[in-house]
Amino acid sequence: MNKKKKSSLKNRHLYTILAFFCIAAIILTMTDLVNIAPVQNAAGVVIAPIQNGVNQIGNWFRGRGEAFGNVQQLAQENAQLKEKVASLEESNTELSLNQDELERLRSLYQLDQSYSQYEKVGANVIARDPGNWYSNFTINKGTDSGITADMNVVSGDGLVGIITSVGKNWANVRSIIDDGSSVSGMTESSLDTCIVTGNLSLMDQNKMAFSQMHTDNDIPAGEKIVTSNISDKYLEGILIGYVDSVQDDTNHLTKTGYIVPAADFAHLQEVLVIKQVKDTGGDE
Repeated sequence: MNKKKKSSLKNRHLYTILAFFCIAAIILTMTDLVNIAPVQNAAGVVIAPIQNGVNQIGNWFRGRGEAFGNVQQLAQENAQLKEKVASLEESNTELSLNQDELERLRSLYQLDQSYSQYEKVGANVIARDPGNWYSNFTINKGTDSGITADMNVVSGDGLVGIITSVGKNWANVRSIIDDGSSVSGMTESSLDTCIVTGNLSLMDQNKMAFSQMHTDNDIPAGEKIVTSNISDKYLEGILIGYVDSVQDDTNHLTKTGYIVPAADFAHLQEVLVIKQVKDTGGDE
C-alpha cells in the first residue's frame, strides 16, 4: 500500500510540474519577455524534415495511385484494341473466303460458257477417298437432279472425271487421275490422238502421262490435250490438260509424254455435271 501511495504522489508531483511549465510557457509567449525565435527555429529543425518525409511519402503514394490508374486504363485500352484486331481479322478471313468462293464460282461460270452447248448442273463435293488428291469423291446431287451414271464432270478449266454410281441426292465420281482411269485424248491443233492415263504417284509432280500418240508432228509444250472424238464415254473437245514434255518411243512410230491437268485435283469444292451421256459402252 505504501508503495502505491508513493507512486501516486510522484505522479501528482510530475503532473503539477508539467502543468506549471506549460502555464509559464503560455504566459511567456503572450509577452515580449522571452524571445521565442530560437524555440521556433529549434522546432523547425526538428519538424521540417519530418514534414518533408511525410510529404515525400504522400507524393509517392499519390504517384503509385496515378500509375496504377494509368496501368488499368492501358490494360482496358489494350483489351479493346485486341477485340478490334480480332474482329478485323475475322472480317478479313470472311472476306478472303468470300473472295475465294467468288473466284471459284466465276471460274465455274466461265467453264459453263466454254461448254454452253451442254446442259449442266452444279454440285458441291461432300466426301472423298483418303489421300491428298480427289481421285474418287462424292457430290451432293443425284437422280433428283437428273444425274445418271457415265455423265462427265468438269471443274476449274476442264475435265475432272465421270459419274460411276448415283443415288437420289448423291453421286460418286471417279477422277481422270485415278490409277484405274484412262481417257482417249487428242491434240487440239493437229487432232493427233493419244491415251491419257491416271497415275496418283505422278500427281505429286502435278502431272499425268499420255502414250500411243501416232504422229510425225512436233508437239510443243503447252499444247492443249482435249477428249477425242473416239472416246466412248467422254464427250468430245473437253480440255484435259496441257503438254509438259514429249519424247519419241523406241519404235519411232509413237510418242509418249506428260501433261499438266487443267483441273485442280487438290482443291475441288464445286463441280459441274454435264447432263448428257455420250455412250453406255464399255469402260475406256
